[in-house]
Amino acid sequence: MVSAVLLVSLIVFLVLGVPVGIAIGIASAAALFAGDTLSPGYVAQTLVSSTDSFPIMAIPLFILAGELMGAGGVSRRILHVASVFFGRMAGGLAIVTVVVCMFFAAVSGSGPATVAAVGSMVVPTMLKKGYSKSFTLALIATAGSIGVIIPPSIPMVIFGVTTSTSISSMFLGGFGPGLLIGLSLVIYCHYAAKKNGWRGDDEAFTWPHARASINDAKWALLNPVIILGGIYAGVFTPTEAAAVAAVYAFVCGVFIHRELSWKTLMEPIGQACSTTGTTMVILGCASAFTRILTIEQIPAMITDWLINITSNGILILLLINILLLFVGCFMDTTPAILVLSPILMPVALSVGVDPVHFGIIMVCNLAIGFITPPLGIDLFVAARIGQAPLEVVTRGIVPFIMVMIGCLLAVTYIPQISLFLPELLK
Repeated sequence: MVSAVLLVSLIVFLVLGVPVGIAIGIASAAALFAGDTLSPGYVAQTLVSSTDSFPIMAIPLFILAGELMGAGGVSRRILHVASVFFGRMAGGLAIVTVVVCMFFAAVSGSGPATVAAVGSMVVPTMLKKGYSKSFTLALIATAGSIGVIIPPSIPMVIFGVTTSTSISSMFLGGFGPGLLIGLSLVIYCHYAAKKNGWRGDDEAFTWPHARASINDAKWALLNPVIILGGIYAGVFTPTEAAAVAAVYAFVCGVFIHRELSWKTLMEPIGQACSTTGTTMVILGCASAFTRILTIEQIPAMITDWLINITSNGILILLLINILLLFVGCFMDTTPAILVLSPILMPVALSVGVDPVHFGIIMVCNLAIGFITPPLGIDLFVAARIGQAPLEVVTRGIVPFIMVMIGCLLAVTYIPQISLFLPELLK
């Protein structure tokens, strides 16, 4: 009875368009009223207790760091460096976009933040150089999704906290898949550019120009080295690294690049506060939801059901991928991880999948959710940047989704793509 009320009410509220965090919270409260296992006040208690956690502090700090970096000129300088080295290839500007998104992902941890920061600079230029609007907007939406795969990654922090998996190991595991996806997108962009006649820059490469661009961007380029190097050298934890990233972004924007004033500083801080508030409500309500699922033994029931269908690990992982791809079309990354990771983790462990490997599979799946309608938040951000209807973005997104799914299958069935670095640095 409790399980039925929990799941049916959640589906009903989501269909009615209730915000995800509120829908999860109301569904949890309804289930508590239907049973007598926990007090109805448990949801309110969990809203406070679940966010009162040292690892969770990394989320608002990485969000703030990403906003400050976007507003403080970091992404623009990285774009200039990438243009110097890759801009002359066929499809050079598209390739530059992918490279910059990969680099910005290493300092922001957010897909939509990466799309907004990089897209606002490259989209007008790509359109002027003759790239089609559907290809351009689909590209920036897809490349931005790498923001949650290359560390640091906010979804990886959430997965690590929810499943008690090492966040540092998750970060290490994200490098291989992130580079694989980035390289695959570069190859596709080069192919599409040659097919459509989109040429690169005509300006000749010179080392003085390259050195000047690197010198101008040196503080931006040093950012991921400090953040990730500090984590893996044991200087600070991922949460402390998030604080370092936010302070570093502030110092670069205000005192070094001087593109942030005390007046303009309020806009990125306000945006970070808004995003953090939404995320924390979802996290708190989803923690109560997950606790009720566990008490009702729903994860164990789903594990038994999948294993009864087949005990073949390859097929079970395929079923999990199909489920996550479907869920990613309708649910944001944070609630999807909070709700589904406790359910699916036992299934993955039962067929011998490493927890870090499963976490990377889950994050890669839900990254594709950023570019699949109807939710596809990166699609909406890209459409807003390009001042185009959503249909324009979706027309060009299918080939990119195919590339992402191909990379997902490789990550799923070749564990060493994700586990090579964590095992090497144990």
